[in-house]
Amino acid sequence: MALEFMDKIAPFIPTIRQPGQPLSLREKMLWTGVVLVVYFMLYTTIAIGVNTQTLSQPFLQLISVVFAGKIGSLITVGITPIVLSSMILQLVAGSGILNLNLEDSAQKARFQTLQKVSAIGIALVESMVYVFTGAVPLTSPSVMGLVALQLAIGAITIIYLDEVLSKYGITSGINLFIASGVSYSIIAGTVTIIVPGAITALHNGGASALPNAVLAFGPLIFAILIFLISIYIYETKVELPLAFEQLRGVGGRLPIPLLYVSVLPVILASSLELSFTVWFRFLANVTGGFATIAKFFALYQSTGAGSAPNLVGGILYLISPVFPSPYPAPYGIGGYGAYFNYLATSASQLYLPWGGIVLIPEWIHVIVYTVVLVALCVVFGRFWIEMTGQSPKALSEQIGDMGWQIPGFRRDPRIVENVLNKYIPTITIIGSILVGLLAAMATLTGAVGTGMGILLTVGILYMVYQQLEQERLMETYPLLDKIAGGGK
Repeated sequence: MALEFMDKIAPFIPTIRQPGQPLSLREKMLWTGVVLVVYFMLYTTIAIGVNTQTLSQPFLQLISVVFAGKIGSLITVGITPIVLSSMILQLVAGSGILNLNLEDSAQKARFQTLQKVSAIGIALVESMVYVFTGAVPLTSPSVMGLVALQLAIGAITIIYLDEVLSKYGITSGINLFIASGVSYSIIAGTVTIIVPGAITALHNGGASALPNAVLAFGPLIFAILIFLISIYIYETKVELPLAFEQLRGVGGRLPIPLLYVSVLPVILASSLELSFTVWFRFLANVTGGFATIAKFFALYQSTGAGSAPNLVGGILYLISPVFPSPYPAPYGIGGYGAYFNYLATSASQLYLPWGGIVLIPEWIHVIVYTVVLVALCVVFGRFWIEMTGQSPKALSEQIGDMGWQIPGFRRDPRIVENVLNKYIPTITIIGSILVGLLAAMATLTGAVGTGMGILLTVGILYMVYQQLEQERLMETYPLLDKIAGGGK
C-alpha cells in the first residue's frame, strides 16, 4: 500500500517548521527549557470537571509515571498516542503492508504525516476512553464531554511539543517528559511520604523507632540502588576495533553497549501492558452470556460511585504490575512486612469459561508479570533493531559507507555483518532481559518513581549526556560536523 493519499491530507495538518539554520547548543537548551515550562504548566493544571478527591489510586499513579502524564490533568493521556502510533506503524511497515522507502524524502514526509495523524486519532480516542470508562473520576456525568475535550487538547499539545523538541531541542519530547515526570515524582514522593514517615517513626519513640525510620526510606533506597545498577549496565560495552582504509594508522573503536537498544523495549512493553488495562475497562460493565469471558480477560471491581473500577483479577491482572486498591503497598512504617505478607498469603480470581473460578496466589502474579514483561522487552528489542537500522546488516553497510573496516578482515559488508552477528543479537537479548528484570524488581519493591520510571530516566539522562557531548564537540571542531554531514 502506497501513501500518496497523504499528500492531500498533509496541507491540513499543522507542522512545526525546521529551523532555517543549525541551532547552537545554547539555543537548543533555551527551546528545551521553554517546552519544559509549558509541559509542567499542563502537568499541574487539573481539567475542569475532574473530581480530585479520588485521584490517588496506585494504578493511576503508575500509568502517570510511565506515560509522562498526570491523571486528571490536561495531559492525562501523556505520550501514549506518540508511542502507540509509532509502534503500530513500525509494525505495519515492517510487515510489508506499507510500501515505503524512508530514504526517499517524499515518502518519509508522507510517513511522518501518517504518524502524526494516527497519533492525533489515538489521542482523541484515548481521551474519551479515560473519561467514559471512569479512569478519570468526574464531579458529574454531565461534564464528560467537556473533560474529554480538554484531555484531547492537552494530548494534541504534547504531540506538537514533542515535534518542537525533535527539531529545536536537545532530545525528543518522549525522553524529556518521562525524565521530568519521574524526577518530579521522586522528589514529591520523598517529601510527602518518606520523610514524614521517618519523622513519625522517630516521634513515636521506643526500641523500634530507628529501624522503622530507616525502613521508611526503603522506597528511596531501592530507587538509588536501581539507579546505580542501571548506570553500571549502561557503561558496560563491547568494543570492536576499526581501521580507516584511506588513512593508514587511523583507527577507532565501535562500541556495542550492553543496553544496545537502550530503554525502548521497556517503554514499548510497559505502554502495551498498561494500555490494555485502560482500553479493556469497558469489560467492567459487561453482563449476560459474555460476562464470564470478559471476567476471564479482566475482572474489575467497583470502588464506589464516581470512582474508577479497580482491576483485581483475570489475565490482564496477571500481566500487569498493579494490585487491588487499597493494598498494603511497601510505603510507610512497617509497610514492607505487610506488603510481602500480602504477596505470600493473598490470591486473585481467574474465571475460566470452562471450569469456573480458580484462585491464583499473588506470588504467581508477581512471576507472571515479570516473565511477560521480560519476554515483551526481548521481542520489542529484537524488533526495534531491525526497524531502526541498528541490525548487523544495516550497521555493516553504514561502516562500509564511511570507509571503515574491521582490522584483519576484507572490506566487505557481508564479512563485517558476520562479525557483528556474533555480538549484536546476543547483546540485544541480554540487555532486553536486564532492563525488564530491573524494571520489574524496582516496581515490585516499591521504589519511589517506579521501576520503569527510574530505568527510563537513567537511560534518557545518559542519552542526553552523550548528545550534549557530541553537540559541544561539533561546536568546538566545526570540521567534524561537516564530515558527519551536519554542514550539508
